[in-house]
Amino acid sequence: MNPDQPALAGVDRAAVLLMALGEDHAADLLRHFEPRELHRIGASMTALRHVEREQVAEIVASFTAQVANENAMTADTHTFVKNVLTRAIGRDKAKNLMDRILNADGSTGVEALKWMEAKAVAAGLRREHPQVIALVLSYLESEQAAEVLGLLPDDLRYDVLMRVATLDSVPTVAIGELNDVIEKQVMRNINAATSFKVGGPKRAAEILNLLDSGVEGAIMEKLKVLDEGLAVKIEDLMVVFEHLLNVDDRGIQNLLREISSETLLIALRGADEGVREKILKNMSKRAAEMMRDDLESMGPVRLIDVEAAQKEIMSVAKRMAEAGDLALGGGGGGGGYV
Repeated sequence: MNPDQPALAGVDRAAVLLMALGEDHAADLLRHFEPRELHRIGASMTALRHVEREQVAEIVASFTAQVANENAMTADTHTFVKNVLTRAIGRDKAKNLMDRILNADGSTGVEALKWMEAKAVAAGLRREHPQVIALVLSYLESEQAAEVLGLLPDDLRYDVLMRVATLDSVPTVAIGELNDVIEKQVMRNINAATSFKVGGPKRAAEILNLLDSGVEGAIMEKLKVLDEGLAVKIEDLMVVFEHLLNVDDRGIQNLLREISSETLLIALRGADEGVREKILKNMSKRAAEMMRDDLESMGPVRLIDVEAAQKEIMSVAKRMAEAGDLALGGGGGGGGYV
């Protein structure tokens, strides 16, 4: 393999594999991807200019070996899920969650409430008698019950908790009546109180992040005139290249493993000096020297290409931030050739 060929990782390897499969097979697979995944894969495919035959062979061989080592999907999925959950959240919580999963179909009454967000449950219980609320909280898991209790009005919390503390045993018939109340009244209250959250500053920021900077800048300028406070909120939520200044060294190193050298080179061509140095200091000495040489020797690069590379990197950074692999900060802007 050519030692000067940049190593491929993460989404770039997936892009190479799909391209190696051919248009028909790649299209069949891409139908199952989420829109954001399609965007990342598409961006990576368009950014890949040339990949050595040896690299393609290595990626395909690695994928084939991984598939060959996978167990058939007809394996004992019950045991698999149980073991994974036990390792992730502990034996007791895993058992409770497995019980919910196995009994999820047709869940009614209190069992149905166990699957809902605490906010929705609290909204449905607000108008119920404190004794009904106390019974419901007694059947919910402690963490969920605590969340629900914390969302109830102050004057109701103490009464409800007192009733929970003095509960002992409940006749079976009372449980049946409780489930009837939940089905007929509480669920109706929940449906009336629940709304589907759409839009908001965060959603606006996500949309603006995907626009060409010229369009993005024009929209933001207009918004600042109409509502400066809202514009500031959206700007704070936008993911821009300068946010990498707020990422710690470990986070930068994790990010560098997920992006190609070619994309990084173009992105750094138009980056602020502070961001450029932040990234270079987290590369090996030899890699940083090579990157500096390439930056000095490369000719003018269209700003639109720089912005595309930076947005591709920040898309990866955002995904990693959501997974807890790095932490991002706030602010950003750009126009012409660099």
